[in-house]
Amino acid sequence: MTTPFELREILSDGLLSFPVTDFDAEGRFNARTYAQRLEWLAPYGASALFAAGGTGELFSLSGSEYGDVIRTAVQGARGQVPILAGAGGPTNTAIAMAREAEAAGAAGLLLLPHYLTEASEEGIAAHVSQVCQSTKLGVVFYARANSQLNAETLARLADRHPNLIGFKDGLGDIEKMVRIRRKLGDRFSYLGGLPTAEVYAEAYRALGVPVYSSAVFNFIPKTAVEFFRAVSTGDTATTGRLLDSFFLPYLDIRNRRKGYAVSIVKAGAKLVGHDAGPVRAPLTDLTGEEMEQLKALIDKLGPQ
Repeated sequence: MTTPFELREILSDGLLSFPVTDFDAEGRFNARTYAQRLEWLAPYGASALFAAGGTGELFSLSGSEYGDVIRTAVQGARGQVPILAGAGGPTNTAIAMAREAEAAGAAGLLLLPHYLTEASEEGIAAHVSQVCQSTKLGVVFYARANSQLNAETLARLADRHPNLIGFKDGLGDIEKMVRIRRKLGDRFSYLGGLPTAEVYAEAYRALGVPVYSSAVFNFIPKTAVEFFRAVSTGDTATTGRLLDSFFLPYLDIRNRRKGYAVSIVKAGAKLVGHDAGPVRAPLTDLTGEEMEQLKALIDKLGPQ
């Protein structure tokens, strides 16, 4: 079992990603192709993979499917890369997920939002605290939408729960990120978590957040690794070239509809021969025209 301290060190260096979850034509979880996906991605050198995360459509999985997804991910990775399990929703649901993920052999947890209900700082802190208490796994708090905590609250939680080891930012609030980074120091690992994180990677590195999770790793893993290495070494010629030729045009497609941050990744996986099936409602798949536009961008990058 990976200890929380070991997990914090793993997450502090290297590229991260979150595999899409495979569904068949009827929308059922497809364990066979999902395992093949993990086997394909694992050797590319990601430091860790997040199973059933946001791009893995955690919000659409049923209770019985969740355990199948995490177990399949752990088995498919074959020990080549640590698997962190997404957990979220109501507190009791997140606790049940945490326990199931631990039993399935996950190396840690990514705690996603509690979804619909707005809540106070104290209420969200209590939610995080109860999840941390429920597991021995290292927990990364993912700040998104209605699930946000300030630096002081995170520091108190870190003092209370040694297994709270990371902060993933999906907000883009620079002042808040700086305050958290300055307050917590080396107590946390810090992950960039905005959609299409490559666009923000250089700016976040300057803030002391050198690690991010790449969605495009799902379908252009060589390019994703190339971009990460360029950011890490200050190779602005490479990052600029890839931003202009791929990432910014990619955003033009992604930004056309809400939810496309997930849909476009599944579309990319399909185009490179690793079809993960459709997204589940309420998300919608790309149109045929958008698929052709994405294909043209991918083809320019060469073999992956």
